[in-house]
Amino acid sequence: MKLAIYQCSGTFLDTVQNMELLAQTAAAAANQQANFLILPELFLTGYNLGDEIKRLAQPRTGKILQQAAQIARQYQLAILLGYAESDQGVFYNSALLIDSTGNLVGNYRKIHLFGDQEKRLFQPGHQWLLHTIAGLKVGVLICYDIEFPEAVRTLALQGAELIAVPTAITHPYTSIPNLVIPTRALENQVFVAYVNRIGKELDLEYFGLSRVIGPDGSTLAVAGTEETLLTTELDRGAILRERSSATSYLQERQPTLYFPHLEIETSQTIKSS
Repeated sequence: MKLAIYQCSGTFLDTVQNMELLAQTAAAAANQQANFLILPELFLTGYNLGDEIKRLAQPRTGKILQQAAQIARQYQLAILLGYAESDQGVFYNSALLIDSTGNLVGNYRKIHLFGDQEKRLFQPGHQWLLHTIAGLKVGVLICYDIEFPEAVRTLALQGAELIAVPTAITHPYTSIPNLVIPTRALENQVFVAYVNRIGKELDLEYFGLSRVIGPDGSTLAVAGTEETLLTTELDRGAILRERSSATSYLQERQPTLYFPHLEIETSQTIKSS
């Protein structure tokens, strides 16, 4: 797979401009022979949208997302697009997965909501998403999700080879891309693509530092703090080599020892609280 990640600010609260940006970016990624393009969290509207969500949220099969599907089809490029989803009056922080033929093959709703504002605006999702894109099995998380090791391990145990993570993260949390993302890749021996925003939206300022990490924890591509389209080749053989080495974390787990211990700890915590 040749992966493209796009670190950007977009146009705050303007879905029309952001769709035009998507088309331009898809053309540029396709020109570099990319198979898969990942965009930041809530790319379509901006992240810090507050009560504008009522005006800007989209149904997953709505007109605007059908335009995104047409772009994927036109450029024969799979796309992971972050957007505010509306479903029967309920809102979700979602990422739509579109394959290279323009089919809507998956919709992931962020499970771990961050902070009071997200919890006010959105309901949490309850299902994982995995789908094969260009020969790699892709698992999808959004931002705060990847800070929970259980989330990545769950996807890895289900066969994920690439964890795609649209994000919108601000200071002071630079330790997440710098430390947590390489750790998640290494401990699960998977690729991780972490795609952040840049710029300011009202009181929030995003710091970029998007990156793609290999299954050995090495950095394959990294952005600074500017608008950037990065492309990199992902070799599935790298996963197989890591997992057949002396350190094979998934194969050498001892789950019968972990889970009873966790259940005991949880029970004790509940009783003491």
